[in-house]
Amino acid sequence: MAKSAQKVTLSPSRDIPFDKLVLSQSNVRRIKAGISVEELAEDIARRGLLQSLSVRPVLADDGSETGKFEIPAGGRRFQALSLLVKQKRLAKTTPIPCIVRDAASAILAEDDSLAENMQRAALHPLDQFRAFVALREKGQGDEEIAAAFFVTPQVVKQRLKLAAVAPVLLELYAEDEMTLEQLMAFTVNPDHERQVQVWEAIKSSWNKEPYQIRRMLTETSVRASDRRAVYVGVGAYEAAGGTMLHDLFQGDDGGWLEDPALLDRLVSEKLQAEAEAIATEGWKWIEVSLDLPYGYSHGLRRLSGDPAPMTDDEGAAHAKLLAEYRALEEEYEGQDEFPEEIDARLGDLEVAMEKLEARPLIFDAEEIARAGAFVTLDRYGELAVYRGFMRPEDEPRADVDVHRGEQVADQGAELSSASSTDGVGHGTVITSAGQALGANVPDDEDDGALKPLPERLVMELTAHRTLALREAVGRSPDVALTLLLLKLVNDTFRTSSSAGSCLEASVRHVYMSAQASDLKDSVVAKLVDDRHAEWEADLPLGDDAALWDYLTSLDQGSRLSLLAHCLSFGINALHEKVNPYGAGISASGLTRRMTQSDLVAQAVDLDMVEAGWEPTVDTYLNRVPKARILEAVREAKGEGTAQLLDHLKKGEMATEAERLLKGSGWLPEALRRHDLAALDDAEGQGAPEPVSDPGQAEDVDLPAFLTADLPGDDASMMAAE
Repeated sequence: MAKSAQKVTLSPSRDIPFDKLVLSQSNVRRIKAGISVEELAEDIARRGLLQSLSVRPVLADDGSETGKFEIPAGGRRFQALSLLVKQKRLAKTTPIPCIVRDAASAILAEDDSLAENMQRAALHPLDQFRAFVALREKGQGDEEIAAAFFVTPQVVKQRLKLAAVAPVLLELYAEDEMTLEQLMAFTVNPDHERQVQVWEAIKSSWNKEPYQIRRMLTETSVRASDRRAVYVGVGAYEAAGGTMLHDLFQGDDGGWLEDPALLDRLVSEKLQAEAEAIATEGWKWIEVSLDLPYGYSHGLRRLSGDPAPMTDDEGAAHAKLLAEYRALEEEYEGQDEFPEEIDARLGDLEVAMEKLEARPLIFDAEEIARAGAFVTLDRYGELAVYRGFMRPEDEPRADVDVHRGEQVADQGAELSSASSTDGVGHGTVITSAGQALGANVPDDEDDGALKPLPERLVMELTAHRTLALREAVGRSPDVALTLLLLKLVNDTFRTSSSAGSCLEASVRHVYMSAQASDLKDSVVAKLVDDRHAEWEADLPLGDDAALWDYLTSLDQGSRLSLLAHCLSFGINALHEKVNPYGAGISASGLTRRMTQSDLVAQAVDLDMVEAGWEPTVDTYLNRVPKARILEAVREAKGEGTAQLLDHLKKGEMATEAERLLKGSGWLPEALRRHDLAALDDAEGQGAPEPVSDPGQAEDVDLPAFLTADLPGDDASMMAAE
């Protein structure tokens, strides 16, 4: 016989005055969690009590009801109500909605308290995001929503941003096929189509990390910290119709500019406007270029102008700064060191005085009419103008005609005519070299085999080596003399003819057609330029007779130093493309050049590490296949460390390898000294001594994600209730 289902009887509800309620000792909640009692009190004051309290009659010792009721379930609500009563915002006798459990119930009070806290289902974060959207659509602002739910307006903006991700991705998140961190990454770019494209591209990949999603969504954009963006200004870019991408969930360094073509146009227009303003000074030519390569001024004579005098106001300001500086020095003269604030003030005074002392140069008007200037950007996005360069073809010619005065007048007339018809600003011809070509980054295809380095990369590496050799030979007269003798002996004993001069020995400036963007800012570039400027300031250029007298008056050491410096500009250790058809360099010629350059490197004890070269993402690691990156780490840090990087994607592997190789002294083969490499091979050492035992890789300072499992989606990442 079928058993009838037992009917369910619910406990009755009634309103009980607040002063008849007491907190039960059977409440299982002992530890604070969630929003504070103060916040809950404010919420009850705003919207009222949303959930009744669960209470039981308090019995006397004889089992009779006392008229009081204890609260095993709803203790935090009771505490919030108590706070409102204490603040006199709620009367003690206010009726409180309650569910009254029978005192004789078989269900224990602790059972009720535990069930209420355990059986509640937390709101899915996506439901909260969408609820915020609904509140906004019904007229509530971000500040209102934030105040109502005790969060900051920034949190509201973040959750609204999450709700604006492509619907198909939100559904994947709702079904736990995507983590909250991944969803956050998709908010960087509001383009739903692009968001879906990126997910389709990575969903089957092992690498679905948030940083990878952000990288793919911003790969065609330009960071706001880029020097072009700094120069133009984000405000001007947006005023021209440019749009920005921002990451609300982590620092984005100002965001990304979405329209690189617009940015480049604005940069070009602004540089052009600057050049036109400078043209009014009367220069014959102005070269505009976003990037000036190292050696851009080789072959040009730098005009020697006179510093502009300070104005009365500038002079007074400088005198005031100097007086304060000397007063502080005298006041603290007897102390071992200056107090920190005084030292900082002295530094500020020095900077201010140096700024006033750095005077613009005033050039002769006739020289300005023949010379030119370069307009470019420095590495920080500031305008850089280099004035006063004379091209060889613009140098005034020596006049032997008896009617020299008439000829000069004719030249002046020609120049005046050109000024009325050519370019802008007194005949100035403005040209633009455009942007330097980007680095040729190889494809990410990698079969594990070590392939030859890309030829462009080898050319750039050997440009670094050539410049370092120039610097070293320039301070090594003995090596320079040997090198010159080598050339002269070769010319004397190996050539079949010699014509055109009593001595066919000359220095031809070698232009580095392939060079990395950081070459002009390298340590050796500054050393070469500084030495060149020192000699240039002393040499009486333009008058051979005066130059001859100056050279003969030098002591032997100075003559050798000048010889070494001049000869160093002819150093050519560049790798070039071999041309088998005769034009350019042959394979045997390239081999001979590189062999000779290695002899010179040994003679000057060249060390490319000391010369400032190091393997970075831009200079090497992102330019070679993964097998080459692993080879570098293996040689420098050992097999164990290389294995830790083996599973990474190319970009992340390059970044981590840069960090690991920093300070290791590792060099690619194109920059190594062959004599040292042979010695290391003979001693069985190879590159810098690595960690040989894979187990020892634990001592290497690696990031946590390389040494531990990645964390899963944590409940703590969900939005607060």
